[in-house]
Amino acid sequence: MSLMLDGPAPVEAQYAEEGPGSGIFREEPEDPLQSPEAQQQPSRPDWAIGERLVSSAGRCCTGWHGWALLGALGLLAGVSIGSWLLVLYLWPAASQPVPGTLEDEEMTWNCSEASDEEALHPSLPRTVSFRINPEEFLLEVQVRARPDWLLVCHEGWSAALGVQICRSLGHLRLTHHKAVNLSDIRLNGSREFAQLSPRLEGLLEEVWQPRDSCTSGQIVSLQCSECGARPLASRIVGGQAAAPGRWPWQASVALGSRHTCGGSVLAPSWVVTAAHCTHSFRLSRLSSWRVHVGLVSHSTVRPHQGAVVERIIAHPLYSAQNHDYDLALLQLRTPLHFSDTVGAVCLPTEEQAFPRGSQCWVSGWGHTDPSHTHSSDTLQDTVVPLLSTQLCNSSCVYSGALTPRMLCAGYLDGRVDACQGDSGGPLVCLDGDTWRLVGVVSWGHGCAEPNHPGVYSKVAEFLDWIQDTAQLPNTLYLRLVYIIT
Repeated sequence: MSLMLDGPAPVEAQYAEEGPGSGIFREEPEDPLQSPEAQQQPSRPDWAIGERLVSSAGRCCTGWHGWALLGALGLLAGVSIGSWLLVLYLWPAASQPVPGTLEDEEMTWNCSEASDEEALHPSLPRTVSFRINPEEFLLEVQVRARPDWLLVCHEGWSAALGVQICRSLGHLRLTHHKAVNLSDIRLNGSREFAQLSPRLEGLLEEVWQPRDSCTSGQIVSLQCSECGARPLASRIVGGQAAAPGRWPWQASVALGSRHTCGGSVLAPSWVVTAAHCTHSFRLSRLSSWRVHVGLVSHSTVRPHQGAVVERIIAHPLYSAQNHDYDLALLQLRTPLHFSDTVGAVCLPTEEQAFPRGSQCWVSGWGHTDPSHTHSSDTLQDTVVPLLSTQLCNSSCVYSGALTPRMLCAGYLDGRVDACQGDSGGPLVCLDGDTWRLVGVVSWGHGCAEPNHPGVYSKVAEFLDWIQDTAQLPNTLYLRLVYIIT
């Protein structure tokens, strides 16, 4: 994805550890609609062309409407200045708002709302939460009625429950679980425990009963598939180009030798991308698709390199008309080897909602200038804030084009954005010390244009589909083990 900046002057970028980065610009790759199959398809809106969809929807405040709005704004500005001077005179300085916040930016746009839906709903309080001790891998549970974390007694434990908990924490798989003797570990202070209620299953609060001790003298140790970590992050210095290992889950999805879209590694055999990336080429030979990981510069790629794609699974409800459900999974023929520069990103946890204004990162190899004449051979990244769906569906932005499966991020004044060639790439947000895949680059009107931030597939809405699709072999395995034992 190309991050694009307004203005010709180069901008010195720093990373999240030091500050926001500069925008990414990408050069437009060959138009996917020039493929023979695509030419036979019915015409679609111009937002469906290119590797990050370009939207013509949502134009407003142009033509005579623009002149009328300018006149109204001029009058409003005069009244506002007078009112502001009066308020400044009457109110103490301490009551003045802090300029430059996202809230101020959103409040200045009094466009008519196309939808009553709030994109980022406040999540309901969770009745039960889980965490895994990173040192001993001991499972802990917290129920709403008790503020402390309880170790889990091994009585009633099952592998199926471990799968549920790993999924709820944003991991794709359960990798290991066992019983640990309390006599073999050193507990800090007095600890309490939680025991599974007999004949009850699931993650509800009623399942977990507080105990002063475990009857068996054993507790649960649980390990989930590794994700969301950047082993080389501490060795990376600031700059516009991403250094090796900065985004170890970043993938380049190629058709033949040509970079087509971005992607994100979820597990050694699974990569997620946008459904529109493969839609126009769905009659192409499957063996022609390759996935490159651990890659920073495309110039280092040699023919026939990369992991061969075994299956392309687009979401069954994907719509080529409005790009709803724009998500696809790629299953690789040979699992990837994880290292300091190749790893998986975590999914969002269940019921997790990142609030608007959250500073997240988008990365890719797309266009790097607004004229779409220059692409980057080197992976680029930049910071973009999450915006509310209510704002993005307003009449001056996308006029109701966003569905509940979409979110938008960026700036109303343009500044930086994803672009052609970035589609399918990751939008990641930091949750504590874990990086989570919040969005997948999908579509937008132009690149870094005012009033038209980037639109992303909202990964939180696809958790069940992703988990069910990618874990099918693992689920069958667990069932076989259960039957045999």
